[in-house]
Amino acid sequence: MTASQDTAGGVPASPAWVRRPASLARAVTAELVERIVRGVHPPGTPLPPEPALCEAFSVSRTVVREAVKVLQEKGLVQVRQGAGTMVTPPAMWDMLDELVLSATIAEDETLAILDDVVVTRRVLESDMANVAARVAGPDVVERLGALVDRMDELVADHVAYADVDRAFHDTIMQASGNRIARGVVRALENQVIHTARYTGRTERALCVASNRGHRRIYERIAARDPDGAAEAMFSHITEAWIVRRTGAADPVRLRR
Repeated sequence: MTASQDTAGGVPASPAWVRRPASLARAVTAELVERIVRGVHPPGTPLPPEPALCEAFSVSRTVVREAVKVLQEKGLVQVRQGAGTMVTPPAMWDMLDELVLSATIAEDETLAILDDVVVTRRVLESDMANVAARVAGPDVVERLGALVDRMDELVADHVAYADVDRAFHDTIMQASGNRIARGVVRALENQVIHTARYTGRTERALCVASNRGHRRIYERIAARDPDGAAEAMFSHITEAWIVRRTGAADPVRLRR
């Protein structure tokens, strides 16, 4: 009797390959990304040779080669003639890549990577708030006011509050018309939004304080005050992160 015929109750069992991940190369890539970020394979050292990787993951050379190709695209390795596949320094890694960013966050006890996410957000969003204060129409201003009022009603429900919070920020980003900056912010947010170390503390008092920051931003946009809107956004993003942040390390990257 074959493996596919070895059944319980007469139902054929699935072949072993069906029960493997849908994409073996993707699974191998994800594991190698984690190993490189953790330092199992340090920068400047070669990845294990193909036969060793094939044996370690029980996959074919084709799968290993596809995984290495993806690692190259993410900037984690370089294939050097005669030297093998070398792990690159972190400065060469694609930090907007979901696998790379999530693995780096998981290994970063200092929270420096999340600090950098916040710094990037506040630079881009403060500029977009500046533009929104100059170009937003009455409908945008009305929507921002409605979102701020709605968040006042949701301060005891941090999950629902967070959804409206994101809508508030996205309304400003869309109003600015800067699709590149919005795309970068949304990519970063989508990768860290469910990370406990990023969401941090969520009690009611923090939602109340956060929405005071939103209201200041809304008021400056409604008043057509570009500099005031940019400053309010910069301060809000910084202050909201500092109170959520639970790391012991000094957030020196946030200082300006």
